[in-house]
Amino acid sequence: MSILIEVRRKVMQMFKRIFLVVMDSVGVGEASDAAKYGDVGANTLLHTIGDSYNLDTLERLGLTTLVGKEVENTRGLYMKACPINLAKDTLNGHYEMMGAVCKTPYKTYPEGFPLELISKIQEATGRDVIGNIAASGTQIIQDLGEMHMKTGALIIYTSADSVLQIAAHEDIIPVEELYKICETVRELTKGDEYKIARIIARPFIGKPGNFTRTPKRHDYALDPPINVLDLLDRNGVQTIAIGKISDIFNGKSIAVKIRTKDNMDGMMKIIDFAKGEFSGLLFANLNDFDMLYGHRRDREGYLKALEDFNYYLPIILKNLKKDDLLIITADHGNDPTFKGTDHTRENVPILMYSPIFKAGKRLPDRKTFADIGATILDNFNIKNDIGIGTSIFDELRKGKE
Repeated sequence: MSILIEVRRKVMQMFKRIFLVVMDSVGVGEASDAAKYGDVGANTLLHTIGDSYNLDTLERLGLTTLVGKEVENTRGLYMKACPINLAKDTLNGHYEMMGAVCKTPYKTYPEGFPLELISKIQEATGRDVIGNIAASGTQIIQDLGEMHMKTGALIIYTSADSVLQIAAHEDIIPVEELYKICETVRELTKGDEYKIARIIARPFIGKPGNFTRTPKRHDYALDPPINVLDLLDRNGVQTIAIGKISDIFNGKSIAVKIRTKDNMDGMMKIIDFAKGEFSGLLFANLNDFDMLYGHRRDREGYLKALEDFNYYLPIILKNLKKDDLLIITADHGNDPTFKGTDHTRENVPILMYSPIFKAGKRLPDRKTFADIGATILDNFNIKNDIGIGTSIFDELRKGKE
């Protein structure tokens, strides 16, 4: 990068650090095309909070206003964004934020994977396969965990997303061996024949009747299409990935990769970085909302997770500097009061806050999640060669006036 470009960037950019925090699955009401997905009526946030909740900081950032529960004296900018990706999953939601929308969706396998693929996995790994159904990850290890321990067979299952998950007890198949197995399966499924978005290692521990998944999950994704992270990297702006962000983008164009155990661990790591010094983008995913409560249709647990996030949020805000921007959003919905256990096709919130903002303002709904990535590029004076998304940067400038 030339000295001239670097000097121009320092003069033009408004924020030295951008914190992008994804509340995984916290949708704010059905998208315009929800009927295509069978999700008319879904509203994760509204149905989770009901009439009794303690989300004071999120309220002031405008979150509850987006679902009709308005408050006075809001701070920052807040709006909804509509999805244009062809799915309602984590991968496509995050890709869209970063300006990448796949033209053809990844394949899903609600009836299980083709027997030819299962045969290839058995031959390549030297292990039998049990399961091969769409199932809850916590339930299938209770149902098949004892058989797995007796036989050493791999527990393979899927969900409504394009994922092939492999569960194994850590005492039967050590974690590193499970990772190697998943790498092998990733190689087997890279082509268009199967077009599976992610292979996921799911280690667990315990005894029959009391199995528990561990935090050693690992995702093996395909390289994403060119996206905002690539453009940042090419222009010398580093991305720090917290939680499963690195897995989602297959480690591509990410400078620092940090795993987390749960939402609170993720929050503590965000706080640590807020207190420290860096420049660029911090991109974090908080997955408990989705994994622990949305899929399990646990409304009370979901609400508690939101309130816990709200409790620690002021610590992040307190440590933001005048040249910092916090963006809070989501990747899809997962209404814990809705039918089934699948994600729900919903709009997502976009909350933007900096200490330099004078007052709160609701902006019109955005046509795509990609406006987030476009805004990040605009801040760092990087041309949006991807061409998807409209920057909100001019509104951010107005926010400090």
